[in-house]
Amino acid sequence: MATGSAYLSLSMVSFVRAQAHKNVRKQAEKVIALPPVPTIAVVDDDQAIREAMDDLVKSCGYECRLFASAEEFLEFEPRSAIDCMLVDVKMPGLSGIELQAELNKRSDRPPMIFVTSYRDDRTRNNAMNGGAFAFLGKPVDIEKLIGCLESALDR
Repeated sequence: MATGSAYLSLSMVSFVRAQAHKNVRKQAEKVIALPPVPTIAVVDDDQAIREAMDDLVKSCGYECRLFASAEEFLEFEPRSAIDCMLVDVKMPGLSGIELQAELNKRSDRPPMIFVTSYRDDRTRNNAMNGGAFAFLGKPVDIEKLIGCLESALDR
């Protein structure tokens, strides 16, 4: 499992990329009408992970909303504004799997990508059988995560 400090160095690089992308997008918006930018929710109790994921998501050109718990996400409105979710499994309160079960009761559930250090077969099977788009381990392979995000948003 990578430490928060390992993600922070990635965060600095990602921040610079996100700023450059944001400036290019602003210029393009002046010339042509662009479609809305997808919004990715990050649900993880680890602040360093949330911040690193925020930087990564923004560096890919997406908007990002951060949630420290499943309960915090469930209180957010409008949830229909979320196009995809990056979710941890093990969190205080509701787990990521329990969040998934709650969202499965609703019709407007966005694709869920689990990113977790709990990679046992039972947890993975529960997530995938519950409709997860992907189940990735920590430390996460950045290219694989970006590929999963792009695929989930293309659905």
